[in-house]
Amino acid sequence: MSVLDLYTNEPKNIYDIKTHAEGPVGKLPLTEDMLKSLPSGNIFGMTINAGMGWTPETLANGDVLILGTHGGIHTADGKTIAVGLHQGHFELDIQMSEAADELKNMGLVPHAAFVTDPCDGRSQGTTGMFDSLPYRNDAAVVMKRIIRSIPTRKAVIGVASCDKGLPAMMMALASMHDIPTILIPGGATLMPRQGEDLGTVQTIGVRYANGELSFEDAVRVGCSSCASSGGGCQFLGTAGTSQVIAEGLGLALTHSALSPSGEVIWKDLARKSAKAVMAMEKMNITTKDVLTDKSIENAMVIHAAFGGSTNLLLHLPAIAFAAGCRRPTVDDWARINKEVPRLVSVLPMGPVNYPTVDAFLAGGVPEVMLHLRELGLLHEDVMTVTGSTLGENLDWWKDSERRASCRKQLQEIDNLDPDEVIFSPDRAKAKGIGSTVTFPVGNIAPEGAVVKSTAIDPSVISPDHVFRHTAKVKVFTSEKAAIAALKEKGRIQAGDIMVVIGGGPLGTGMEETYQLTSALKNLPFGKHVSLITDARFSGVSTGACFGHVGPEALAGGPIGKLQDGDIVEIIVDTVKLEGSLNFIGTEDHPLSYEEGAEVLAKRATNSGVRPDEDLPADTRLWAALQDVSGGAWNGAVYDVDKIIEVLEAGKKYLSSK
Repeated sequence: MSVLDLYTNEPKNIYDIKTHAEGPVGKLPLTEDMLKSLPSGNIFGMTINAGMGWTPETLANGDVLILGTHGGIHTADGKTIAVGLHQGHFELDIQMSEAADELKNMGLVPHAAFVTDPCDGRSQGTTGMFDSLPYRNDAAVVMKRIIRSIPTRKAVIGVASCDKGLPAMMMALASMHDIPTILIPGGATLMPRQGEDLGTVQTIGVRYANGELSFEDAVRVGCSSCASSGGGCQFLGTAGTSQVIAEGLGLALTHSALSPSGEVIWKDLARKSAKAVMAMEKMNITTKDVLTDKSIENAMVIHAAFGGSTNLLLHLPAIAFAAGCRRPTVDDWARINKEVPRLVSVLPMGPVNYPTVDAFLAGGVPEVMLHLRELGLLHEDVMTVTGSTLGENLDWWKDSERRASCRKQLQEIDNLDPDEVIFSPDRAKAKGIGSTVTFPVGNIAPEGAVVKSTAIDPSVISPDHVFRHTAKVKVFTSEKAAIAALKEKGRIQAGDIMVVIGGGPLGTGMEETYQLTSALKNLPFGKHVSLITDARFSGVSTGACFGHVGPEALAGGPIGKLQDGDIVEIIVDTVKLEGSLNFIGTEDHPLSYEEGAEVLAKRATNSGVRPDEDLPADTRLWAALQDVSGGAWNGAVYDVDKIIEVLEAGKKYLSSK
């Protein structure tokens, strides 16, 4: 290829070029006073809107921003021209179009803008994961800048579906305290009639390497897991949990989370959301009226009842911080998880692995809330984007046609009793379903750790409901080394404790280690292997996997001082939701917890622990900024006042040298 090749055989008429054309017809809807008093930008906005084909007479009726994370290109009839980064955002333009059309019918001027998002599944096991969590903060900043760039906005509608784009969108909307905002969840992709869900299918490589899957089966199931080309994954991972949280906050409409992508009910939610946000504008209801300390606690309660992703321990505090609310602490999460029963049977935790669309048809968030209401666990007086309080929403839902019709549809198409997907508290107790999350501490994790205790395989839990595992550890200084060990047949065996260090914010941007947890779930010996790491997990992770260990290895945390052959004791009481992670010496020299802490304090950090050589400079910057802002347990946010305080102190110190 050369410049001559590129510019030979040009299209016909390529040089029939115009330099002028007729401008839009009509006039701007300005008065003399408006022309004199309005900022030039407001008037210029009308000029360019007319240039984009909008009817000039309506240009002063009111601007509304629709901000989405859409990615990919498809024709109106659904033919793919360019794939997106994931199916979760591939059809969000359809919901955006539905909302825009509704606004247009109301005489308003919808503006559409896009900040697309990456796929955590696509970046698993790659250096792309180093940008995953930092992307959330950066995207939220860009989204806020775009919102503020339309100073004439009356309201903002956010449309998002997946792991990082949706939390970023909620952070951006939450920061718009004084205007109405609403979130349209992007729903869930459909399950294939034959095939695997999008969580299980990510393990075809390690299953094939261990002889658990044939080559032909691997390449077939790897192709068939998305049965619709839009919506988040079919399991209750971070994407699905974030949708549930949005509704739990009152930021999304009643019964909107986890809707089946592409269906009429999914499209209709976008139109209803457009109506709702403009009703908020008329009623003078703004974001700060919806997002309060009480609504944050409601979201934590619904998280526990659904058995949601542990990544929301990062995202919900960040949303609260953006809203100007109190950030929930580890103690708050622990208290709520002890109070709230898990009531939902979905992928990946079961007890039966129903897809999230089944949970939607069984009644979704409001159905779960009816049970929580009876237990007195909700603040029903909070305002929501429906223009009604949560209590009023639930009163409507209980006797609604929508509830009856969706539950009936689930029975008819899947022959599935809705009450087998969403349990009453008594039914959940009878089935032995535990609460969701435990926060172990110990000399390995003095600041704490997290395990989805409800997802530990019941067969490895003692009759007294306590999980116990004491063994020599195998230490890995990178996820790459750990997954290589799992793929090396016989290297990791039942009874092992794997310790993966250097995966916190300073090492890898706090990478997500789903390829490890999913491999352990799907290998026959995996339920007998425990994993401890300072990295984080995918929302679909299950098993005896302990993440978010703090302090992280690169911050001098004791987890970074463990050595091959050290003996670690793990205890998790799945009823009391209490746990511990402790180094107790070696085979020749057993130690008490206190003695173990002293030994670790004297050791140097493992020499192999260092920031990954491929860690981008901007991820290093993110890690430093969130660290001085309170770190991962405080939402990994940018606290501008704290950052400036540290910078000023540093400048003074450097100038005095």
